[in-house]
Order: sequence, then structure tokens, then C-alpha cells
Amino acid sequence: MTRKQKRGALIAGCLVVLAIAAGLVLFALKDSIVFFHSPSDVVEKGISPGTRFRLGGLVERGSLVRGDGLAVTFAVTDGNASRKVVYNKILPDLFREEQGVVAEGRLNAAGYFEADNVLAKHDETYMPPEVAAALKKQGVWKGGSDVNSEAKQ
Repeated sequence: MTRKQKRGALIAGCLVVLAIAAGLVLFALKDSIVFFHSPSDVVEKGISPGTRFRLGGLVERGSLVRGDGLAVTFAVTDGNASRKVVYNKILPDLFREEQGVVAEGRLNAAGYFEADNVLAKHDETYMPPEVAAALKKQGVWKGGSDVNSEAKQ
């Protein structure tokens, strides 16, 4: 083999190893690649208590209850199911009922979602594309006909 052929074989071998490694990583993280799960997904997939994930949907009207100090509870809904969320930090300024939200945290043994981070939409027209698609599928989407153009505005 010439020096050029050896170099080509080495590069090809490295690319094969890299492709296998990337495939293994993607396979291991296939459930974590999803940006968030809707309340219906939590029920359908049977996510067990203690599992860390993101819960996304709309803040249900009339569900926001402020407790002692910073304690807050609210429900996140996707139109079919809802899930109670418990949060003990300052809520984002744009957090309101009937607005898009993504909460990061875990389910507790009682079935409540204990959030350690809450993300609200960033302006008046933004809705995460996944939330908009789920809401449109449920028939409760209030935006325009094109979900992607609504999400990009």
C-alpha cells in the first residue's frame, strides 16, 4: 500500500468508528431528544415518578394558585389531559393562564409534576412548534392555519 492509500484507509476507518459512536449515542438518547412531553404523552408513555423530563402545553385557565412565599401550583393542559405542576421559584414575567409553557422537572409519587424551571413564551406571537402542532391536532389551536409561520413570528 502506498502512503496515500494508508491515509485514505485510516480516514475511512475513523469515519466508520465516528458513525457507529454517533449511532449509539442517538440510540441511547432517543427518548431525551424530544423537547417536551404533553400531559397526554405522560399518560400514554407511562412515565414513572422520579424520571426527569420537560412538560409542555398551555397553562389551564383558573388553575393558578399562589401559596406561601414563592410556592405556586398550576395545571398544564394539551386539550385532552392536564397535569398539576408545583413550583417554588419566581415565575417568568410572561407567565399567564392560557399561555404556552414548558416546565422542567420530575413527577412525584402523588402524580404532581415538581418543576425546578419554568419557561414561558417570549413574546405575544410565539408558540413552540410542538405545542402548536399538538393543540392544532386537538382542535384547540387559536392561531393561523400555518403552524410553522405562526411559530416563527
